[in-house]
Amino acid sequence: MVMATYNRLALLTRLLEQLGRQTLPPSDYEVVVVDDGSKEPVREPLEALAKTLPYRLWVEGQQNAGAAAARHRGVTRARGDIVLITDDDMQVPEDFLQRHLEQHPPGSRHVILGRIDPDPAIQDMPLFERWYAYLHDRLAQRLDAGGARGFNLYTGNVSFRREDYLAVGGFDPALKQSEDIELGIRLEKAGCRVGFCGAAYVLHGSDHTSFEKWLARAHRYGIMDSRLSDRHADVPQVDPWRMLFEMNALARPLLATAVVLPGPTRPVTEALMGAARLADRLGLEQVAFKSTSVAYTMEYLRGARAEAGSWREVARRIARYRRASAEGEAEPRPGPARKDVSGAS
Repeated sequence: MVMATYNRLALLTRLLEQLGRQTLPPSDYEVVVVDDGSKEPVREPLEALAKTLPYRLWVEGQQNAGAAAARHRGVTRARGDIVLITDDDMQVPEDFLQRHLEQHPPGSRHVILGRIDPDPAIQDMPLFERWYAYLHDRLAQRLDAGGARGFNLYTGNVSFRREDYLAVGGFDPALKQSEDIELGIRLEKAGCRVGFCGAAYVLHGSDHTSFEKWLARAHRYGIMDSRLSDRHADVPQVDPWRMLFEMNALARPLLATAVVLPGPTRPVTEALMGAARLADRLGLEQVAFKSTSVAYTMEYLRGARAEAGSWREVARRIARYRRASAEGEAEPRPGPARKDVSGAS
């Protein structure tokens, strides 16, 4: 099992202790933690903790290089045939490892996504974090109905064969967001079958509280998904310009204005989130979630617009998406946003 960590020693310790109470025999698994340059290094307290754990815990450290680089280092350090990745702020049930292992019979080449459920304290978290939990629930319902694909991959709860991971080159550290989707696409193209196991669930809580940082992540995702689409133009589900066509028709004028006037319309995004918070206080949760989706997507498309640079390039990319969506499958990627829930930064 591999996880990256960044400034979350208390949450990480909770998870490592839960992993010591698994139904799988401790001799059958190991855990590799890669500290991605935490302000207070975790090696010493984790090595002390390791003496109390029934399984083998390996601790690696590196200068801050991002989640992709940290996870890749962890996978290359791991020795098992099956690698399971989760995040440092998750909680897991006692049969978590066993459930994942059951999905990888000998000779199979599977990528298994587990379910991400919200922490019981979800109602105490900011609106945008509860919105993320809502998206995860919608995605899980769709994946449970069948048809999981590589572009659905998320690092909060996924397992695969180490051999397959290394064969496709692993995570790309140049991608500071969406590196999970990009890996999933390459694994699927290499012949791996992507599946979903709802019984292999984690509980996700969050210590993210800053609205500004949330918008900054949306902007980065717009940039990185643009670069991802350049690499995989044959997968229209990862193209950020799809949002102009997949979002509710009533929201499209707002999205278009965010592309046409990225700077001047930023206050509109902030006002929209203010309206979402008001709706939330009035108990209108679905209205609040829909408003949050539009606000996020406006900032996401601002990122895509910044990456495109010129209007000519914007037009070219939109045309490319239209061609790819017409030629390929018409299946949308669930949800308007991606989220990196790792503590790695």
